[in-house]
Amino acid sequence: MAAPMIPPATAPAFLAAHGWDGAEILPLAGDASFRRYFRVVKDGRSAVLMDAPPPEEDPRPFIAAAQWLLDVGLSAPATLARDLERGLLLIDDFGNARLREALDAAPHREEELYALATDLLVHLHAHPPMRGVPPHGLDRWLEELQLFVDWYCPALGLDVDRAGFDAAWREVLAPVAGDGLGPVTVLRDYHAENIMLVAGREGIAHLGLLDFQDAVAGHPAYDLASVLEDARRDVSPGIERAMIDRYVAAAGQGAGYERAYWVLAGQRNTRILGVFTRLWKRDGKPGYRAFQPRMWGLLERDLAHEALAPVRAWFDANVPAKQRAEAWRR
Repeated sequence: MAAPMIPPATAPAFLAAHGWDGAEILPLAGDASFRRYFRVVKDGRSAVLMDAPPPEEDPRPFIAAAQWLLDVGLSAPATLARDLERGLLLIDDFGNARLREALDAAPHREEELYALATDLLVHLHAHPPMRGVPPHGLDRWLEELQLFVDWYCPALGLDVDRAGFDAAWREVLAPVAGDGLGPVTVLRDYHAENIMLVAGREGIAHLGLLDFQDAVAGHPAYDLASVLEDARRDVSPGIERAMIDRYVAAAGQGAGYERAYWVLAGQRNTRILGVFTRLWKRDGKPGYRAFQPRMWGLLERDLAHEALAPVRAWFDANVPAKQRAEAWRR
């Protein structure tokens, strides 16, 4: 069940110990994990309080990743204060201008802002991957895909060929794992609701990064697929095409990169169908069901590419049309 947006009882004392005595604590956001965020306001200044309660959450990966991103010249929230025992962090406040809402209000800026998001990845991938993060390759990709057969299929009453599912995905993912591209730092949740537009900063620094504590060392196509095949907003196909071409040109990639893009987009979207079902069934967050039709629309586009032909054949044999997007519109 989603945690209520009430500040933890320890928050006032934590804030007082770091110069925020008497500050107003306002609900800001929850997410798919146990983490919650609050805006802290006092005397015309603001910061963000992250509540990452142990043992479910550990804020140390966030702190380390944020510092690394700052060190390579990107905009991540600096840590202002911490209480690791209680899972409390006070971090920079990037304001309210999120990429998602900015594009909803000004759709004519789509190309401009996605170009920045693409250029940020080119910059990120020019650096060796973050130290200490786990690998994100074939074994991990296959493991993540189990969420679809473990959660999505049972929820819709589907009795599927699990061995065939694994075999089909291994066939299409193995060439990507062996294509020699990467590893690079992969943020994993790089999308329009985790990117802020930071006032007073220009170029790629204008984009403030959030929710990167699960960073891994993996393929350079993964985060581009994440931001362009967004679970929460529609990106026009023309923009997607232009940004793939922009990345390929800037990073000096070839045909192998594009193959990887569509395959990893398909892997990610299949995984997310399972994740959103689990959030509904296990975690009491039924709102995620509303995203499933979009996820199917994205996955169907991915499956149309020849590189995913074995996976497309498995879906055609195991998941009827009425158990795809249509099932979530009823």
